[in-house]
Amino acid sequence: MPLYIMHRHFVQSSVFKSAGYDEETKVLELEFLETGDVWHYYNLPPAVYKKFIYSSSLGHFFQVEIKNKYPEIKVG
Repeated sequence: MPLYIMHRHFVQSSVFKSAGYDEETKVLELEFLETGDVWHYYNLPPAVYKKFIYSSSLGHFFQVEIKNKYPEIKVG
């Protein structure tokens, strides 16, 4: 899968430091707070991203709705 360079914004989360989303390519990019690892999640619909970013717990939403449901790759 191709790699993308996107702009992330800081998020208020105990799991993530920053998040970015490219609606055209449907790629979600997450930077994990504890490790600094950066992961891409592919084919993520815009509606799922919007629900994620506005959820009361990004970590919980990620575990339930994103992790292991979309193709993923560690990019950094």
